[in-house]
Amino acid sequence: MIKKLYNVAVVGATGAVGQEMVKTLEQRNFPVNNLIPLASARSAGAEVEFAGDKWTVEELTPTSFANVDIALFSAGAARSKDYAPAAVESGAVVVDNSSAFRMDPEVPLVVPEVNAHAIALHKGIIANPNCSTIQMVVALKPLHDAARIKRIVVSTYQSVSGAGSQAIHELGDQTRALLNFQDYAPKKFPWQIAFNCIPHIDSFTESGYTKEELKMIHETRKIMEDDSIQVSPTTVRVPVFYGHGEAVNVEFEEPMSPEAARELLRAAPGVEVVDDPASNQYPMAITAAGKDAVYVGRIRKDESVEHGLNLWIVSDNIRKGAALNAVQIAEKLIEE
Repeated sequence: MIKKLYNVAVVGATGAVGQEMVKTLEQRNFPVNNLIPLASARSAGAEVEFAGDKWTVEELTPTSFANVDIALFSAGAARSKDYAPAAVESGAVVVDNSSAFRMDPEVPLVVPEVNAHAIALHKGIIANPNCSTIQMVVALKPLHDAARIKRIVVSTYQSVSGAGSQAIHELGDQTRALLNFQDYAPKKFPWQIAFNCIPHIDSFTESGYTKEELKMIHETRKIMEDDSIQVSPTTVRVPVFYGHGEAVNVEFEEPMSPEAARELLRAAPGVEVVDDPASNQYPMAITAAGKDAVYVGRIRKDESVEHGLNLWIVSDNIRKGAALNAVQIAEKLIEE
């Protein structure tokens, strides 16, 4: 039987997530016929490597999607709002990594390990959730199915790569400057990020929460298909290049012991349990960088409530938190 091949566009192909999408398509042997790398006029003419060949980046326009089957978007909400409808009109299915469509009731918000069934409901666009939400729900879904989650309190430790290539360069350049006793004025972040933590990701709202924190609240409920789950997040940027950490406190309706949680998580798709504190074994950013899994450790009882657990969750935000999740959605899509 001949395997069907697909014409795949990657919008934002020269950015950090777009490059990772191209790499992930190749590593997972996605059945690509033609790759169409797209970016702004500034990046048009550059080349990306895929499957042993070099592919020229084309300028993104409304007519870029002729004969495209699947379009992976990683160019930000404004670009997605402008060009995703054009891609759908041309006959492509869009998997969008931005925040543009995530809370649209007509658009499925999908983490394949959690709610792959929602893909079938798409009307041309499927949304990829926020990176910090993705890793949390991958770990919490099997626990929710077993004991029903009432409340989540999460504090994130998010790497600079979540803010893009400029942020990665800023951390590196700023660190070198400070170690050489030189000044380096912040450009991407409001404050120095080297040797510092900034409790501020995205803009603040009137409620005092940032948009990043509100994403974790609303996206978690939509993906888990349960509006009763209470979520209290605090998101923090830390001086790490790749990999988000999350300290997650969960209160359940039913009993959930640490032993039962470990057993459920070991069997859960996309999860790896690293939990042996006596041997200093627990997830770290360096554990997750470049890897596909969501790593969970420090699983322990919360003694302050009747049915509570604390967990430490780490994943590569560019990989599972963006590119891999999008490609996994595309894989499920073609299975349909």
